[in-house]
Amino acid sequence: MKLLSILLVSFLFTASMPKNNEKAYSVVLKNQKGKEISLNDLKGKYVLLDFWASWCGPCRKENPNVVEAYQKYKKAKFKNGKHFEVFSVSLDKDKEAWKKAIKDDGLKWKYHGFDEGSEVAKKFGIRSIPYSFLIDGEGNIVAQGNELRGFKLHVAIENEME
Repeated sequence: MKLLSILLVSFLFTASMPKNNEKAYSVVLKNQKGKEISLNDLKGKYVLLDFWASWCGPCRKENPNVVEAYQKYKKAKFKNGKHFEVFSVSLDKDKEAWKKAIKDDGLKWKYHGFDEGSEVAKKFGIRSIPYSFLIDGEGNIVAQGNELRGFKLHVAIENEME
């Protein structure tokens, strides 16, 4: 019975994770200044929806790659979108540690959301971080997870360019 419960919970998390070619779920969070930011504000752009935390070693190790991609592709033209943006979703509990990591890691984009209680992460079925989704200009997921780590992030982005 215990095994069945574990499998059911695991299935529920997996079932809620959107798949490639599906629409990304809506995201509305508060930024470092307490203002609401929304994924819907970025319609028409390619977006890396990046789940991370300041305490996550692999996340911090991946941040320079995300910074490089942002700098390289932020003005790029895509198949069905224009420009590239990063929308970071922090799973931190400590807002000051989160803000410090943004500064220390040079995360210069303006969309940083604090996922208090990890509600957005739960909605997306996130079970480990770092985890990212590449979303096209129409709001469809075109790549996710390990497809977007290291050099594969650049490959995935370039595959979507005109």
